[in-house]
Amino acid sequence: MSIQNTLQGPAAATNPAGRHYGLVDVTLRDAHQCLWSTRMTTPMMTPILSRIDDVGYEYINILGGAVFDVQVRFLQENPWERIGLLCERLRTPCDGLTRGQSLYTFELFPDDIVELNSKALARRGLKVLTVYDALNDMRNIVSSVRSAHACGMQVNAMMVYTLSPVHTDEYYVARTRELVALRSDFISVKDPTGLLTPERAETLFPAIVAAAQGIPLQLHMHSQSGLAGQVHEAAIRHGFRFGHTASEPLANGASHPSTEEVDDRARALGVTTGVDRRALADVSGYFGLLAERENKPRGKVATFDAALYEHQVPGGMISNLRSQLVAMRMEHRLPEILEEAARVRKDLGYPILVSPFAQYIITQSVLNVVQGERYKTVPDEVRKYAMGFYGKLAAAPSDEFLDKAGIRDRDLSSARAGADLPPALPRLRAELGASASDENLLLAAFYDRSLLEPLKQLPQPCRFGTTPLLELVRYIESRRDLRQARVQWGNTEITLSA
Repeated sequence: MSIQNTLQGPAAATNPAGRHYGLVDVTLRDAHQCLWSTRMTTPMMTPILSRIDDVGYEYINILGGAVFDVQVRFLQENPWERIGLLCERLRTPCDGLTRGQSLYTFELFPDDIVELNSKALARRGLKVLTVYDALNDMRNIVSSVRSAHACGMQVNAMMVYTLSPVHTDEYYVARTRELVALRSDFISVKDPTGLLTPERAETLFPAIVAAAQGIPLQLHMHSQSGLAGQVHEAAIRHGFRFGHTASEPLANGASHPSTEEVDDRARALGVTTGVDRRALADVSGYFGLLAERENKPRGKVATFDAALYEHQVPGGMISNLRSQLVAMRMEHRLPEILEEAARVRKDLGYPILVSPFAQYIITQSVLNVVQGERYKTVPDEVRKYAMGFYGKLAAAPSDEFLDKAGIRDRDLSSARAGADLPPALPRLRAELGASASDENLLLAAFYDRSLLEPLKQLPQPCRFGTTPLLELVRYIESRRDLRQARVQWGNTEITLSA
């Protein structure tokens, strides 16, 4: 008998009128990660922080693996300084996401590094640690959960959603029970590609609500299918307590549904979100002008694409892949590569297309297509995944793949990822000296020293307030094609000349 046929009582959908659905803002993290290649700098964020506070979000997500990594590699900003600044300036509690045993990069780190990272985040003021494992092997988040709790943070533990013959409702109920056993403060359904449908939600959501035993549930769903708003409605009806959204210019498409849309849908159901629409309009207006000034794209509402449910590749990754193929004069092969990605994923036991495995699947698919032979070349990372180096697989890889990759039964591992990694802190302390801060020890664990040198420079100056007029003037100043502009509001008029 299926799980949904055994549900009774409070797990079934009820009239949600009078309930509260708190919203978690992802504009400063996941939204620009999806739409702007994670290139929002700290000075771009700070002018509107006080108004973001006024919107009425329950939590503000400010940190993720890609955000931390891009700050170091490309923006040359110290990520610890941004975390501390945002936590200090925002009245709303801040949330930060890490990738379990991998934290911010694709490498596995020993438990002492994971634990020190939790201490550093808590010391900077983070209130909620959100953590997930890309394989849903919950052994890989134990160190994060325990150390976060020991540091006084709450834990939002995620299970990642995908579609496959093995990722059934029963599979997700089992994962929910594991997160209950870890004493998670929140449990999230993370849908990185936007694969959930309202129909699947009708069976999955009541099943995991029942299994969660009262732990508040959150929905983290991207909008690539165009169905995210409808799925949030199902989450509300089935008793989810929180939903992740972005302010409108940075919502939709590969990003999350807009705060405006989810608030509208909640109100139609008689549910409160606490959102102040005037403050939200100011925030959306600011990011709209910022997008214009910085020549960044605005999110667009996606249309339903059946192919998404075959290849399951996140939109941001498709955009990056397309640009790389254009440089190689191979853009015409994109459909072929996406089709191959579905076959590779099946051969590898249905990995979820989220970092780092999304990158591994695409790399293998490109190799198969370009070389004209499947698995003629198998990257080391793909072999390590198939051998269980990163954790327990949802299903066994195909015999064809294992044979071509040269993987035998004796090569397979069932151990927890990182279980055999020796402590790293004694070596790092010996290298950096006794005076090295915890944050510098962690940066040294994550990155080559050459990447850390630019972080020693003085940070860019930040403004902590703004007005629509000021942002308009700054936008006009940024336009090299304008020699003169006339601005009029009310009975006042000013003329700006180059």
